[in-house]
Amino acid sequence: MQDPFYTKEKKRKPKAGMLAADAWLDSSLYEFWQTLGRGYTRYQDFMSRFHVSGIRRFFVEILSDAFSFGAIGAVLMTALALPAFDIIDRGAFNKAEDYSVVFMDRFGNEIGRRGIRSDDSVALDQMPDYLLKATLATEDRRFYEHFGIDVVGTLRALMSNAQGDRGTQGGSSITQQLAKNLFLSSERTLERKIVEAFLSVWLEWNYSKDQILKLYFDRAYMGGGNYGVTAAAEFYFGKRVQDISLAEAAMLAGMFKAPGNYAPHVDLAAARGRANLVLTNLVASGFLTEGQVTAARRHPAAAIDRSDDINSPNYFLDWAFEEAKAIIESTNAPGNNFIVRTTIDTTLQSYAEEAITSVIREQGEQYRVEQGAMVVTDTQGAIRAMVGGTDYAKSQFNRAIVSTRQPGSSYKPFVYAEAFEQLGLTPSDTISDRPVCIGDWCPQNYGRSYRGQTTLLSAFAASINTVPVTLSIKTGRDAIAQLSYRMGLRQEYPVTRSLALGVASVSVLDMTSSYAVFANRGYKTQAYGLTRMTTLNDQLVWERDADAPRERVLSEQTVSYMNQMMHTVVTGGTGRRAAVDGVPALGKTGTTTSYRDAWFCGFTGNYVAAVWFGNDDYRPTNNLTGGSLPATAWQKFMAFAHTNIEVMPVFGVDFDPPQAIVADTDLEQVEEVAERPPSLKPAAARKLLDLADRLEAAGASAAPIRDTAQAPGSGPTGL
Repeated sequence: MQDPFYTKEKKRKPKAGMLAADAWLDSSLYEFWQTLGRGYTRYQDFMSRFHVSGIRRFFVEILSDAFSFGAIGAVLMTALALPAFDIIDRGAFNKAEDYSVVFMDRFGNEIGRRGIRSDDSVALDQMPDYLLKATLATEDRRFYEHFGIDVVGTLRALMSNAQGDRGTQGGSSITQQLAKNLFLSSERTLERKIVEAFLSVWLEWNYSKDQILKLYFDRAYMGGGNYGVTAAAEFYFGKRVQDISLAEAAMLAGMFKAPGNYAPHVDLAAARGRANLVLTNLVASGFLTEGQVTAARRHPAAAIDRSDDINSPNYFLDWAFEEAKAIIESTNAPGNNFIVRTTIDTTLQSYAEEAITSVIREQGEQYRVEQGAMVVTDTQGAIRAMVGGTDYAKSQFNRAIVSTRQPGSSYKPFVYAEAFEQLGLTPSDTISDRPVCIGDWCPQNYGRSYRGQTTLLSAFAASINTVPVTLSIKTGRDAIAQLSYRMGLRQEYPVTRSLALGVASVSVLDMTSSYAVFANRGYKTQAYGLTRMTTLNDQLVWERDADAPRERVLSEQTVSYMNQMMHTVVTGGTGRRAAVDGVPALGKTGTTTSYRDAWFCGFTGNYVAAVWFGNDDYRPTNNLTGGSLPATAWQKFMAFAHTNIEVMPVFGVDFDPPQAIVADTDLEQVEEVAERPPSLKPAAARKLLDLADRLEAAGASAAPIRDTAQAPGSGPTGL
């Protein structure tokens, strides 16, 4: 039987353990709170040493709050300045909105500009002193005193704005304006102003005052597409910035604030009023006296009238600008301002424009045709003229370079050339002109008749359709397409059954390049318009390699055969209207389905030219063929272009150059005359040609008139 005492003791032991644990917990908590209290007391004793009362407490509180708010402000400003740090880290200025390119003709005369007008070639110390003073007096009088942010000027501007006074001084310093131009956009936000302030200080740390001012003069927008005072001086006043007057300098300085409002070509009265305020600022700032500005007030500046500027070869310039930008990008050229020497000849350009527009004007309504295009090169591929339409002011669409037109029979030289190359044929070989079909496609000749057996020469001259289709079956159409690409066509097109008849997309420019292969003895002769590019400081950027190896595309035998056949087209075939007296003319006509496109492509020993006529909306013409208006326009141009030059022979064509009559002079002068470019206007050249025809008809012979006062290149020395 179990002992009761033992049972009671066993029950007491768990209760004692719990009581001990409870006692330990209570004592531990008591000791913790006692220790915490003693620690707090010691902390109070320590902090009592810093207790400040009375007036000293006021200053301590102010200082404490200043440190607190300063820390908060520093964190905030750092956060807002992070974009500025990123911009500085990139280390690159804003790219100008566009490039500024000045184009020169082949003789070094300026023919036009494209892109923005900008010029940074004039040093600060070469600019007129009163231009610098006028700018500082109006934009930032304390420029040489502040650290990038003109605190005094900013407060003055704020007070002026609060009073409703829209004065001539803004709140931003020149450095701040430059920071915006170089790095930022024109948005008006507080964040941008903070970033602008940081960048202004950075500019002051890294550039001298004169460098900042020079950058400001070069990068500020001055209206009319002009960036910088140098470009603006030339545009508005037709002067170098070094030569502007005080009145003109005041007008330029007044445009920094709002060029859209104060540019003289926008509002001359507003520009003069603004310039008068600039003159007042010059006096108020102590830079000049009232007596020194009196003459400028009485005789304000006047901008030149640009409405009568000489017409530029605008279609060519548009194309050349794109070519120039590609060169700039590929060469990583420094800066944004360039001078480009081109191959264009302004006299030949005027001849080409006259040829196209006069034909449209005289016969366009009859044939229901509204547009035409022409590209002219020399036999080495240098573009001498480009006409992209009848009126650039009405339409800037360049029809000379957009590859969307079919060449018709003017494509046939590729077919015959491939046949000569591949099959070993000759122009005198015979072939059957008979119906031919490829599948269910059966082309027909113009007039729907067939000659039977005929020579290749006769078939080409008469532009028979069945013969080139037969040749394309023998050579393969892919081979013909590949030859056309090697010769100069760049627009890819599908190889179809009708390829031999010119069902392909080509441009006038590429057709000119292709025909130049025949004029250049079979060597690839891609048309080009640029020869040299430099910066405004004459630093060479790019130059065409005139000695680059040439690629032979056709054998000389094939070129000789083709030239004989194309000469026959002009002398007795479809292109008789292209004949030029005394000049070996070669070419091929082209007419497309429904008379939508009409072509004449050809060359002489001096020039290669392709002519296209049609309508922009692909509307059919009134039976317009390549042998009519295109051949007529081509002939007009070539007749003009071959006056006063040595007529060169064509490879493979028998030609005796006409004997030129030259007045008594020494050999040296004769050579100089031979090198002169033709410079007669088309109307004058036409009159001389008419006069020559009359004299020849009358059997008269006249010695050329020698004009010793005539300027070089101003016209022919004889008929």
